[in-house]
Amino acid sequence: MSQQPNLLSPEVRANPYPLYARLRREAPVCQVEPRGLWLLTRQEEVLYAFKHPELFSSSGLARAMEAAWMGKAHPLASAMSFADPPRHGRLRGLVQQAFTSTALARLEPFIRSVAEPLAADLAERRQADFIPTFALPLASSVVGHLLGLDTFLFRKVKRWAEDVTGIGAVLPSDMERQAQVRGSMEELTAYLEEAIDARRYRPQEDVVSALLEARLEGEALTQQELLGFLFLLLVAGLETTVLLLGNAMRLLRELPEVLARVRSAPERLPRFIEEVLRYEPPVQGAMRVTTMEVELAGVRIPAGALVMPVVASALRDERHVADGERFDMDRQGPSHMAFGHGIHFCLGAPLARLVVRVGLEGLLPHCGRLGGAPEQVVWSRALAMRGPASLPIEVLPAHQLP
Repeated sequence: MSQQPNLLSPEVRANPYPLYARLRREAPVCQVEPRGLWLLTRQEEVLYAFKHPELFSSSGLARAMEAAWMGKAHPLASAMSFADPPRHGRLRGLVQQAFTSTALARLEPFIRSVAEPLAADLAERRQADFIPTFALPLASSVVGHLLGLDTFLFRKVKRWAEDVTGIGAVLPSDMERQAQVRGSMEELTAYLEEAIDARRYRPQEDVVSALLEARLEGEALTQQELLGFLFLLLVAGLETTVLLLGNAMRLLRELPEVLARVRSAPERLPRFIEEVLRYEPPVQGAMRVTTMEVELAGVRIPAGALVMPVVASALRDERHVADGERFDMDRQGPSHMAFGHGIHFCLGAPLARLVVRVGLEGLLPHCGRLGGAPEQVVWSRALAMRGPASLPIEVLPAHQLP
């Protein structure tokens, strides 16, 4: 290509899918801005990277995430998403002891108790920004309840999440943004360290206490590993759920025929959510670092290169997905990889699906029609994530339908 595309340009942020389609045709393995990032855009190469962690390393990201202006190591560098085998297997084995299906099932009544008053309030307002009015308070309340953290602090969580997940998009010259990110990192680290210390002395029935008690062959999580996982769940997990809720609501707003279908048949919501995940996944791609020179699609990627297998592009790859640019909740076929693939398949996927399903079950009975201008959407700033940071909507209550 004559010029490297820039993933942070306004037109790409607003709609990256035309660029992904062009790259799949013309340059499925190529470099882009910022920072000469390598993209893999076809399903074949994306799956290859996920299946070969010995070539496409997650632990190498700990070094790639370092920035001189940060002044210290990123806490996420100790999380299992940034570990390779065999350490990854140990961390996952410990963490999943606290993240069981039974624990998630117990959450559903709580999620419903939060979603229903939020939905009633949104319907009463008629016009509101969906993200701070519904998506953020629902997702943050659930994560806070799961972790046993003080929910009054969650008014800060959106800023923390945006700052921590958006580090890759901070320019070296943007001193003001750097200072804001450093402040968020320090605040969140102090908050979580205090919560961990409190559970050491007084365990409760929450994930923090369960993680402190988890043992695998007599070995526990270290303080840094525990902090890394809480960062991952509180920041990346929360942001993913908020963006997924936002993407679902935006599509319901723009596809009134789909809104009518899921309102009349709520049992179709899981199928709708799966197609949202395929068509507009909140995680666009997963960062990796090459451990040696790798050749893919006839292109040599050097050792030590920062690579992003673009899941959002692979999920629309015309060689594997028929009519992939069209939203179709009746789509049949193999399961998608919106939550990753292989050893790093997202442990929080069932939680995100549960929150979105129960949230929409509480909201849809209030929504006869949805309005709002597409150009009013403000997109998230995180390089590897996509969804509305602001989504103004207008709700026509169901009882006012003709």
